[in-house]
Amino acid sequence: MILLASEFLELGKTIPIIDVRTPAEFEQGHIPGAYNIPLFTNEERAVVGTLYKKASKESALMKGLDFVGSKMSSFITEAKKIAPESKILIHCWRGGMRSASMAWLFKTAGFEAHTLYGGYKAYRNYIRKSFENQSQMVILGGYTGSGKTEILKHITACKAQAIDLEALANHKGSAFGHIGQLPQPTTEQFENNLAYEWSRNNFSSAIWLEDESRAIGYIQQPDNFYRKLRESIMVFVDVPREIRIQRLVNEYSGIDQQALKNALIKICRRLGGQNFNKSIAALQENDYTTVADLTLTYYDRAYTFGVEQRDSSKVFTLKLDEDNPKKTAQKVLDFYESLRTNNSI
Repeated sequence: MILLASEFLELGKTIPIIDVRTPAEFEQGHIPGAYNIPLFTNEERAVVGTLYKKASKESALMKGLDFVGSKMSSFITEAKKIAPESKILIHCWRGGMRSASMAWLFKTAGFEAHTLYGGYKAYRNYIRKSFENQSQMVILGGYTGSGKTEILKHITACKAQAIDLEALANHKGSAFGHIGQLPQPTTEQFENNLAYEWSRNNFSSAIWLEDESRAIGYIQQPDNFYRKLRESIMVFVDVPREIRIQRLVNEYSGIDQQALKNALIKICRRLGGQNFNKSIAALQENDYTTVADLTLTYYDRAYTFGVEQRDSSKVFTLKLDEDNPKKTAQKVLDFYESLRTNNSI
């Protein structure tokens, strides 16, 4: 059976999804949770594609059969490991010959196999549109060092809905954001992972997200998603500077100094030559308090500019006097509920 993207993803919650594209295509971006059983290797795919364009469809088909013939039994063996109940979902790039041929093979081996109409390309179109669903985004704002990521985690622990964009991006969103993180996924894979998390939410209830720039490290947020993020209500946690400095010192003081120096070099011009030199000198003296103080001068200014670009009637400030993410999470939720109760939002 050929399924639309919505049907395919719904069945994918209980039935394994097999992506038969090349390893390179899969690495660039894939449906979260999918398994890769490539019909062709990267090199084989290139050969077949060249023949299709420069020779004929028939010659490409024959060469493809030569490549695949000896691998058929291994495809079935691998599929049985992945889908012991012999039910399987299959897709390629456009929903064409690769997925159709693999579906035929698996059906011949006794599998119940379904394919995705339009393939991975249709899936990508579907998830991009899903970001336009009516929703109640609530943005958690605050200057660098406010502990927003930890607060967000405790918001989730309070049974509220939240999506951690920085966790999906493997980046904390600043020049220092890559330090201690795993390599970032591609922007395409970030979108796929984001769409998966997005689809798990109840859109009639608030969905909390941390305020982020369009770019999180090398990743770019989807345009329609980022536009919603910028237009949504913000709860801005106003944490005193000295508390934020101490949080940054605790977070970065044990990190390799060269990594910190490299991060400072990235923002050298924005810090200004004098502050940059002071930061490097302080770093060499293990004076992390001074480094944090100087860098906050730049980050606070930049963040203030970003908040000022929002609709001021949608920004609500919650003043705090301690660094306690667990307590703050509950304060944030109570504050938001009071805004709702008082019809302020």
